[in-house]
Amino acid sequence: MAGVQYKQPASGNRALSFGASIIDPRAWAHLLRMVHYYNYSHVRPRRLADIGPGVRMAPNVSMMNAERIKIGAYSHIGARCSLWAGNSVGRVTLGHHALLGPEVFITAANYRLEPGTPIMDQPMDERDVVIGADVWLGARVVVGADVEIGDGSVVAAHSFVTRSIPPGSIAGGNPARIIGRRADQKPEAEVREADVLLGA
Repeated sequence: MAGVQYKQPASGNRALSFGASIIDPRAWAHLLRMVHYYNYSHVRPRRLADIGPGVRMAPNVSMMNAERIKIGAYSHIGARCSLWAGNSVGRVTLGHHALLGPEVFITAANYRLEPGTPIMDQPMDERDVVIGADVWLGARVVVGADVEIGDGSVVAAHSFVTRSIPPGSIAGGNPARIIGRRADQKPEAEVREADVLLGA
């Protein structure tokens, strides 16, 4: 705006602000909380999970109940992915050469919806999730409990997979449905039959 003059903050004020920020104990306490979070969500779970040779995993991947997580050889787990096995029985299994784009979320458990009890206090239904070999899940795909994605399948970014997908399928949408197939996988008739079962 014409005629308005902006004053630069004095260098002394900037230095004081910087110093106050550095010595603020709340910042250091938060740093310790972040280290604690990184340990229980990534470092310790990596020691508990069954991880095959050649697996590449971003340093900010989150795993819960990792003793029930298996990752096949040469798989790639992208940035900010979450692999959450169930608290008691639900397992998450990835085949070899699985490729997970950024922010993929896989969970082997869902809260129940009984009335009269807050959702977070309800028991969870746990079912295994199986991601086959050579499966590509695009960025921000969500895979729910009791889902099996067959070998060689591809799921488009931002899809929500609520039902199993046969091998060699290309799927997408919310909820995900079969939209094609990889030519080197299952015959077209089998894909069409599965498409009908998924309600596509």
